[in-house]
Amino acid sequence: MKFSAKAKYALKLLVDLAEHQNSGYISLSDISERQNISKKYLEQIVPMLVKSGILRTNRGNKGGYMLNIPPYGCTVGDVLRATEGELIPVENPQYESDKPIAFVWEEIHNVMENCIDSISVQDIIERQKNYFDYCI
Repeated sequence: MKFSAKAKYALKLLVDLAEHQNSGYISLSDISERQNISKKYLEQIVPMLVKSGILRTNRGNKGGYMLNIPPYGCTVGDVLRATEGELIPVENPQYESDKPIAFVWEEIHNVMENCIDSISVQDIIERQKNYFDYCI
């Protein structure tokens, strides 16, 4: 299964917000600059994350975005569903000849869902720290 750039950038956006969550509401300009992502592209992603309840927004002079749930409570699965919709590897079998192998797609779907629902934004931050702390 292939996911869009929207999902990738949404995860980067959320990691950035989690890392700066003590700063209050964060502007898209700041995130855009730090993550090297077009602000216009972020503006397309944010409404999906707000609608799904992952982000909250504040307008005005000190406006911006912040996580609506803690980083350990937001999973990759939440983000993928918000940006990609329902994650179905293959539609239900339409033909009788497809039914004997339908369990394969169901198993793949279950494994994928378990995996993406077990990785939180906090896990990404911790893994990132370990990755950059590694020296030879």
